[in-house]
Amino acid sequence: MNIEELRDYCLSLPATSEDLPFDETSLVFKVGNKMFALTDLEGPFWINLKCAPEKAIELREQYPAVKPGYHMNKKHWNTIEVDGSIPDNLLKQWIKESYDLVIKGMTRKERERLFIFVCP
Repeated sequence: MNIEELRDYCLSLPATSEDLPFDETSLVFKVGNKMFALTDLEGPFWINLKCAPEKAIELREQYPAVKPGYHMNKKHWNTIEVDGSIPDNLLKQWIKESYDLVIKGMTRKERERLFIFVCP
């Protein structure tokens, strides 16, 4: 996976937007106003993704490229070094799981407002 593939996949998820809220290189993907993925446009390629706490620990133990979330709540976020050691389909699965966790944390009203065009 490269940065363009990450961007294309994230933006393919319903109600997703991208933003540079922190600086000119920190690219954030949000569903509604809530972040589900973060990467940097410069330097080594990595992705911060939200993760269920128990699974976050499992992934860190199983994959050397998965670390506690850099500059994030380490209980709920992982930083994944995209170095080719993790297959693209698995990265996409983790991105979708992060997206789903964020949606799950929204109120029903927030979900309805975001997805009214998807689920009439």
